[in-house]
Amino acid sequence: MAFILSHHLLALTFGLLGNFISFLVYLAPVPTFYRIFRKKSTEGFQSLPYLVALFSSMLWLYYALLKKDAQLLITINSFGCVIEMIYISMFISYAPKAPRNLTIKLFVSMNVGLFSLIALISHFLVKDSYRVQVLGWICVAISVSVFAAPLSIVAQVIRTRSVEFMPFSLSFFLTLSAIMWFAYGIFLKDICIALPNILGFVLGLLQMLLYGIYRNSKKAIADDQQKNLKSIVILSPLRTCEVYPVDAQPYADDGDDHVNNDAEDDEHGQTEDEHEKGVETRVHEELQAIECPV
Repeated sequence: MAFILSHHLLALTFGLLGNFISFLVYLAPVPTFYRIFRKKSTEGFQSLPYLVALFSSMLWLYYALLKKDAQLLITINSFGCVIEMIYISMFISYAPKAPRNLTIKLFVSMNVGLFSLIALISHFLVKDSYRVQVLGWICVAISVSVFAAPLSIVAQVIRTRSVEFMPFSLSFFLTLSAIMWFAYGIFLKDICIALPNILGFVLGLLQMLLYGIYRNSKKAIADDQQKNLKSIVILSPLRTCEVYPVDAQPYADDGDDHVNNDAEDDEHGQTEDEHEKGVETRVHEELQAIECPV
């Protein structure tokens, strides 16, 4: 009896700690969306990570409701659904026409269509005794799949020898959160909760190790190239995400070459200023082509 109570107490303790840490991680994109609100523009940031985070939170919430003994999963994923909806609504409000329309299409197809399909199949085609198990493994597959983005960050750090866009604090809290939810899954005897957080723990340790190796390295991006940015995304096993800017493309050198060449081309009757303006317009259009697709 005491052993059972101890297991429940430990599950409650780690679940509460996991809720607290995940709450902080869910709030990580707030500076990004404050910037969007202040500038009334999404500036090339992507909506996909927030759509995926919402989709994953919806699935985990549905799983927790069916499981009936995972109240702490209900609390954090309910909050996750609300905060991600706020992020997505702000993105749609301030995004240009093309990203806005694509965001709406993705929301309807994935967050409404695919989620409804999974819910209907699990409800009508899967036996009651297997429903929770099947849905749990679907949640595991979704959680594991979001590791593609953090692995791209790891590759970026190794290639540039710079941790400029992999903050230690975020890596630390994601690792700590993975530990809490892994322990919660173990003491709750739920492999579907514990399993994806093993990968989260390993990836978090790798990120912190790389930070220790490259933290004193020279920054990969020079100050005069900060304006040429696009966004990259960190997704965690906790269905949360953050977006950081990275260098889009070194246009500065090419731009100077084009300006010099155009300035010498007097036979077309164009002035140097007109050529420079044309070059700036082309660069702006190219940057939009890089930044806007979601």
